[in-house]
Amino acid sequence: MNKDKPNHTSEHLANERTFLAWMRTSIALMGFGFILVKFSLFLKQIPLVAEAKNTVHAQNGHSSLVGIVIVIVGAIVLLFSYINYYNNKKRINNNTFYENNIFLLIVTTVLFLLSIFLIHYLLNNI
Repeated sequence: MNKDKPNHTSEHLANERTFLAWMRTSIALMGFGFILVKFSLFLKQIPLVAEAKNTVHAQNGHSSLVGIVIVIVGAIVLLFSYINYYNNKKRINNNTFYENNIFLLIVTTVLFLLSIFLIHYLLNNI
């Protein structure tokens, strides 16, 4: 081991754990969006299977769109988390680490706007 170079093993491991946590978050978002889209398709098929031609489907068809938006947000979170991981890795190696609040601000803003959108959507479909 080179004694001139500082050992940043614990910092790299913490950076990787943080990245993996963001990956789990993005996978959960994409999974939730996927389930929402599939459930919407399932609800549209019920009247066809039951052969109930006079059944009124109260859903306005926005569930699929909401699900797709959630999948896109999950993919964006995944992309930003990798960029943040890679930048932190470089900063740790260069011994110039500083906090980066822009990533957290972007993700928090996107998820907050998504939650407002979902609340609005749910209140309109009660």
